[in-house]
Amino acid sequence: MARASGGNPEPPRRVQKTEAEWRAQLSEEEYRVTRQAGTERAFSSEMCSLFEPGIYACVCCGTELFDAGHKFESHSGWPSFTQPLKDNVVACKMDNSHGMQRVENTCNVCDAHLGHVFPDGPPPTGLRFCMNAVALKKVG
Repeated sequence: MARASGGNPEPPRRVQKTEAEWRAQLSEEEYRVTRQAGTERAFSSEMCSLFEPGIYACVCCGTELFDAGHKFESHSGWPSFTQPLKDNVVACKMDNSHGMQRVENTCNVCDAHLGHVFPDGPPPTGLRFCMNAVALKKVG
């Protein structure tokens, strides 16, 4: 959470595309959430209740972001994880929109909006990475 104001680690690589290229690649909902910092409706994805082993990647660039072994039932309506797969794949920044002060998570490789992180998760981190399911794809 301190990274939101103190800087993020260098990403493993960078992916940059034009808005036209992102629109051509993504569905309308994927584009709205990931490129325009939208939020999907709570409980709108079956991903919340899937707890099979595997890896979740960014829907935009394919960067592996979360391991299903760090996924937990948060009852929030969005898939939740205790930590990213690696320290340098998820970026944090302050988000003061909608009259709230939160920490936004983006893909550190392509800047896709993923969701937010909150300090109310289970051990060992005490964090809840609350992600939009539409921003993720299961790859393994």
